Amino acid sequence: MSIDLKRGGSWRPPEGWRRVMTIDAHAAGEPLRVILSGWPDLAGTTILEKRRDALENHDALRTGLMWEPRGHADMYGCLLVPPVTEEADFGVIFMHNEGYSTMCGHGIIAVVTVVVETGIVPAAGPETLVRIDTPAGLVTATAQVEDGRVTSVAFRNVPSFVLHRDKIVQVPGIGAVPYDVAFGGAFYAFVKAEMVGVTLGPESFRQLIDKGMAIKRAVAETVAVRHPFEKDLSFLYGTIFTGPPLSEGADSRNVCIFAEGEVDRSPTGTGVSARAALELKVGESMVIESIIGSRFRVTAKEAAEFGQHDAIIPEVEGSASITGRHEFLIDPDDSLAKGFVLR
Repeated sequence: MSIDLKRGGSWRPPEGWRRVMTIDAHAAGEPLRVILSGWPDLAGTTILEKRRDALENHDALRTGLMWEPRGHADMYGCLLVPPVTEEADFGVIFMHNEGYSTMCGHGIIAVVTVVVETGIVPAAGPETLVRIDTPAGLVTATAQVEDGRVTSVAFRNVPSFVLHRDKIVQVPGIGAVPYDVAFGGAFYAFVKAEMVGVTLGPESFRQLIDKGMAIKRAVAETVAVRHPFEKDLSFLYGTIFTGPPLSEGADSRNVCIFAEGEVDRSPTGTGVSARAALELKVGESMVIESIIGSRFRVTAKEAAEFGQHDAIIPEVEGSASITGRHEFLIDPDDSLAKGFVLR
């Protein structure tokens, strides 16, 4: 018997199946699935309202695209939506294994790379500005473009500030843990890895998840985490373990445990923004590496006031690569259409 591979290439799904088009990328190793079509229009006049509509009315699409069998426990994605401010080129809603994040630095670097390299936002010279409405506010990014390729992306993040400094929390199974809480588009508890007996390499992957989630839960239960303006941003997103770098040219290492036990493969763009608020003076920079050794540079560009908080405007720089172009299909008769997660 002979087979006809051309028939497979010309096959079309039956009527009634949902077709979702995406372009996948990664920034510093952390994935981003950019959803271009196949998602219903979202209600709302702000990104936060659209984010709420996605959660309340279309969440099975998030789980279907982020969870297995189309994704995995550490998948990350974003939905492109129309802009809600006059300045922006488009809006984004970020998503992951647990729900919808408020801001994402690696996601900004990756989505800007995708939209410029594919022509969704045409390149306008060697430095192309891209303005994005995020749930945390307007973010402006600059793509460095050479021969149609984006070599790096730097973005000015939302105001970043310290919420709690020099706190101690009792964590079941660990004991007393010193920590700080800072905001860089999302709130994180920062813990020195040596204080809880973990190292920051891939060999500690499982231990980092377990301790990171235990710390996140303990901190969230014992201190108030409030954004000065938005209730929807008032929650602790994750735990970031910090320590010395393991390679030359870096100043420090971050490992971020966020959402429901996801491990960021990148240094975490919102995380390094929050660290800049904790550690840097205006004009200072540092290079932070991730659990796999990939890097972002963060600079405290200027001082700011944000509600009752003294803040900084951080700039984060990194690079991304496109990894695939996909048409995902959702069969309405598939009993696992909403996906599942094994950890």
